[in-house]
Amino acid sequence: MAMKMLVTSFDRNPDRLADVARQHGVEFVVPPRDQPTAPLMGDVDAVFGQLQADEFANGKHLRWVQSSSAGVEWLWEVPGIADSDVVVTNMRGAHAATIAEHAFAMLLSQTRGLRAFEQRQNEHAWRGPELNLSGIKGLTMGIVGFGNIGRAIARRATGFEMRVLAVDIEPGPPAEGVEEVWPLARLNELCEAADVLAIAAPITPGSRGMVGREQLRKLKRGSQLLVMSRGKIVDEAALVDALEEGHLASAGLDVTATEPLPVGDPLWTAPNLIVTPHRSASSKLTTDIAWSILTENIGRFLRGETLVNLVDKRRGW
Repeated sequence: MAMKMLVTSFDRNPDRLADVARQHGVEFVVPPRDQPTAPLMGDVDAVFGQLQADEFANGKHLRWVQSSSAGVEWLWEVPGIADSDVVVTNMRGAHAATIAEHAFAMLLSQTRGLRAFEQRQNEHAWRGPELNLSGIKGLTMGIVGFGNIGRAIARRATGFEMRVLAVDIEPGPPAEGVEEVWPLARLNELCEAADVLAIAAPITPGSRGMVGREQLRKLKRGSQLLVMSRGKIVDEAALVDALEEGHLASAGLDVTATEPLPVGDPLWTAPNLIVTPHRSASSKLTTDIAWSILTENIGRFLRGETLVNLVDKRRGW
């Protein structure tokens, strides 16, 4: 009897699913997006995507969930899964390179005035008011969360000859050009040292609201913030205040506390802020790596081998 996998992922590429099905003999169940999925869980062995509480309750044969993202914050909304035998894996590593590139696209757009220059180009204006342009060589990049995304940001920062510091819940030896990796308890100290602060930590009950008004005020006047992993880690009201008062020179957000960002939200009109709609991971590179992880793990699952990218269900990463 073929393994059966319910697909709840946003990416439901029929050609890729057909290729994996031919390669491994998997039966994929791909319901319409508006169809309730819990009733389909009766004989499902695995899920590709996020798992809902009602799906888990109905998944009597469920043994594995392959998250379609690196973040698995949905775990906190599924009572009982942490104590179950269901294995959870994620797409850790698939998105890191593209997200890091997106972070630097935001940063360089601000430091080199590209938005202002684009406006002048639209107006056919060669000259205009003098812009406050700056360089990033020699600045300190502070990274919150030294996982795959944080490491990818660090590698690129060292390429721009920046000094790099990081904090992480599991500090270890420095790598990827990082000078030091501190424990999370030194977050305030990192903020005081950083010219650019990049948020690359997962969202967990412990990281929610971790960068609040106090931390933003500890950043140097004229520093910059990049939020790349998940919303709700940064206090957005405090961020807007810091931008409006000029304490922060600029910020870039690919994620927000509420998505889609509501019409009229103060983030839309905050000065020197770039907002992108949670698309920093999007690229053919990311998609190819993610599908390779899925394919590899299906093969391992069928062979009874240990899966890659195992998630600690209690810790949330």
